[in-house]
Amino acid sequence: MKYFKRSAAALAIATLTIFSSSFATNAVAADAQPLINAMQNAQGEPSLAPMLKNVIPAVVNISVKGTKEVSSPMFNVPEEFRFMFPQLNQPNRQREFRALGSGVIIDAKAGYVVTNHHVVEDASEIRIALSDGREYEAKKIGSDPHTDLALLQLKDFENLTALPYQSSESMEVGDFVVAIGNPFGLGQTVTSGIISALGRTGLNIENIENFIQTDAAINSGNSGGALVNLRGELVGINTAILGPNGGNIGIGFAIPVDMVKTVVAQLKEFGEVRRGTLGVVGTELTPDLADNFGYKGKAGAFVNEVVDNSAAQKAGIKPGDIITSINGKKISSFAELRAVIATLGSGAEAQIGIFRDGKNITVKAKLQEPDTMAGSDAGILSEFFSGAMLANNDTGPGVVVTSVDKRSRAYSIGLREGDVITYVNRDQVKDLSSLKDKLKDGKRKSTAIRIERGDSTLYLTIRN
Repeated sequence: MKYFKRSAAALAIATLTIFSSSFATNAVAADAQPLINAMQNAQGEPSLAPMLKNVIPAVVNISVKGTKEVSSPMFNVPEEFRFMFPQLNQPNRQREFRALGSGVIIDAKAGYVVTNHHVVEDASEIRIALSDGREYEAKKIGSDPHTDLALLQLKDFENLTALPYQSSESMEVGDFVVAIGNPFGLGQTVTSGIISALGRTGLNIENIENFIQTDAAINSGNSGGALVNLRGELVGINTAILGPNGGNIGIGFAIPVDMVKTVVAQLKEFGEVRRGTLGVVGTELTPDLADNFGYKGKAGAFVNEVVDNSAAQKAGIKPGDIITSINGKKISSFAELRAVIATLGSGAEAQIGIFRDGKNITVKAKLQEPDTMAGSDAGILSEFFSGAMLANNDTGPGVVVTSVDKRSRAYSIGLREGDVITYVNRDQVKDLSSLKDKLKDGKRKSTAIRIERGDSTLYLTIRN
């Protein structure tokens, strides 16, 4: 016996048929008629085609070329035996690569395209193909590995179509959505489904997670493509799937458009995301915690500790507070709080809703710049710092290397735990912000990094 599942598309059409017929003998609400018209073809039959005609021109195919360093598997050779392998001191091999992905035009006048960071990472050449066959070169304005978002800008473009945004706050589980992208390089492909869940975290797909989960089919090459509602409005950027061997099993994830907007705003202005920190240590809100503190709600982020001199302390946030909203948007978990704060950017002001002692209050916090930088964040300063954890020096000017992954680029150039970076070329480094500014000079062919290591002083030279 065979069992068949009704597709989300079939359900959508059935829903539309009932929805349309319910208005057949009654006056149609003014705001409902445009949606009904947009979901009927020329014969008056239920269809997504009219909506898609407006959406597909804004979804692009992306092809990239570049080179990647192939790391030596011998990076994990113990330090005491490395002298036996002089090849470890040789530069890593370069390997050419090509990749395909998808993107979404978000500004037709400026030619801005949003895609995933992993689609254009290490790309030296980026080409954009539109649905009508036109092709353009693009440059990368900025990229953020933690949210897996990148902003591109087309060159010498004309007559583009952009997608309007629809705030993530208006979405609900069960809403119909359509995914559009370039799976397996086949060209633009449309799949449909529903929103299966909101605020998905803890998947270890990206460092900052607050995903929309959908059962609309997302496959390899769909990365960076559009997730739209039935009005043709952008609600998310497709980024990943959960499935064996990379195949689709109906569990796909998209970055919500509210996160996209805040990241894109920073990439436009700075070319990078300048992360903000609130300065709280907390945990997920459990029913027991909520009951102990007299909180009747189920969503929120519990504050265990407030960091000294942090934005949270200055705003008056206290241990035991339950954070319920940021800028009017409800916070469902501590993981979501972390994601929202991290994408707002340093210097941003946030209205923070708090439940304390049986009362709901609102405080204003000005987010601060982080005083530590780790992993791929350190790699944004320079690829040679990738794999190191850096922190401001508490005892004077400089940046301390608090740890180094032995398999990383940072370790291979000679950085070690406990090193203090004090100068870049002839310029003194005061803190992380200072180090970032001094490494931005792309005109130099090489950079000399002065290191204080115990009682010794040494220079590490890196080629730009």
